[in-house]
Amino acid sequence: MSTYNHTNTPKVDISNVEKIIRQIDASPASKGELQLALSLVDLTTLEGKDGEKRIAELCQKAIQSGTAAVCVYPTLVATAKKHLKDSNKKVASVAGAFPSGQLPLNLRLEEAKFAIEQGADEIDMVISRGRFLEGDYNYVYREIAAFKEVCGKVTLKVILETGELENLDNIRIASDIALHAGADFIKTSTGKININATLPAICVMLQAIKDFYITSGKKCGIKPSGGISDGNTAAQYLRLTETIVGKEWLSPSLFRFGASRLVDNLIAEISGKSNINSEQNGY
Repeated sequence: MSTYNHTNTPKVDISNVEKIIRQIDASPASKGELQLALSLVDLTTLEGKDGEKRIAELCQKAIQSGTAAVCVYPTLVATAKKHLKDSNKKVASVAGAFPSGQLPLNLRLEEAKFAIEQGADEIDMVISRGRFLEGDYNYVYREIAAFKEVCGKVTLKVILETGELENLDNIRIASDIALHAGADFIKTSTGKININATLPAICVMLQAIKDFYITSGKKCGIKPSGGISDGNTAAQYLRLTETIVGKEWLSPSLFRFGASRLVDNLIAEISGKSNINSEQNGY
């Protein structure tokens, strides 16, 4: 299949989304939830000044703190692999003209191929939001399918950039397109715009994942990314995920947080020395 019929996508029941979110336990995160959240983080640096020293430090931090993976630019994948060689940590790489996606598809695919050749275990790609908002859903379907063909068994995380998709119905359509085109994870954000992960967006994405699992039998993962910087916020996403798709989704194979500053705050909270940095997380 090289096309996607968006008329098969159900309209979002906004009142139901609001009801589900209201019913989430609002109590402070338990120590167990804090430790779980830490184990699900893609520890991330995506700065132009990143280099050998920065990546070495990041990898050491990932090993010591117990995060799931590190996420870096393609040119730094080999460096990350070198510093993680004696660990079980994954190396994820943003590829495909991150964060805008504004390059011809063949060039974007070459970047993904390069990252995989360098040793990336996971690829985080962005959809073409402009084409999506113009209603060219088949283009978005085909680009995701092309990335999945390049990735093969390498995990493909598809970034919807939900903050640019304008409404929950569009988030649901984009989620369905990504899942049917071969995404292994769907992810909210690049962290490079003002609106990042939100509970309503994740609620809609999880409902899409649940429906896709019911019809296909394939379990796909979820990645809230950007703006999550403390344990209580992280716990809300964990609880929402368990409510909609079940506790089995709360493992690194099906759930990740995209974060940079979250890790330090989780470590502080676990140790009882909380020093929450309220600044919005960059990724």
